[in-house]
Amino acid sequence: MTKHVAVRRAVLLVGAALLGCHFLIASFSQAPLSPVKLRYYEAVTNYLHPYFTQNWMLFAPDPLTDDRGILARARCENGSVTPYYDVTTQAIKSAQGSRFFPPRTSRLVSSTLQQLNQSDPVLNRIRETEKEKKSPVLPLLPIERISRDEATNFLARYSLTKMPPQVCAGRTESVQVRVYYHKMPPWSQRHQPAAHGKVSAQDLKWTKIEDLR
Repeated sequence: MTKHVAVRRAVLLVGAALLGCHFLIASFSQAPLSPVKLRYYEAVTNYLHPYFTQNWMLFAPDPLTDDRGILARARCENGSVTPYYDVTTQAIKSAQGSRFFPPRTSRLVSSTLQQLNQSDPVLNRIRETEKEKKSPVLPLLPIERISRDEATNFLARYSLTKMPPQVCAGRTESVQVRVYYHKMPPWSQRHQPAAHGKVSAQDLKWTKIEDLR
């Protein structure tokens, strides 16, 4: 009996140690930008992604004021380019069609769009100040480039799965995603029929199929 108790205690201690390490890494990923975070960002991201990724946008002090979504098109091996396919609306209609157990695939796009343009608040303030002074703007840091490349690849991979099966007759060479932003009109104009807000778009780079596998 004593041996079994010792083994059980050892297992519990090891489990507690592993769990503690996990929470330590997760907390570190949410810490403010620092030289230490820049040094170990890639290792921490590789551990957390995709199952333990932390996202606290739910508690953001600045709620979204625009409607965001993506379109996607494909380049075939013969050089032809397809029209844009509406990727976001498919997921939204699927969620609205099942009120009790809606799929959450639409969140994959919305959360990744947040990642695409997310940056440290301190860096944002520095860049805004440089723009106002018409000085050279601070370029993206390696940590920012990695994060945006990951978001771009994920959106391209997700879009590829949502395109019709007959696209390029199964011979797709690359995918490009277009992000659209519909800026909502101010709340004070909510009763004005002509208040539609502004729409802008951002074209992401073409991503080859072999880079998505």
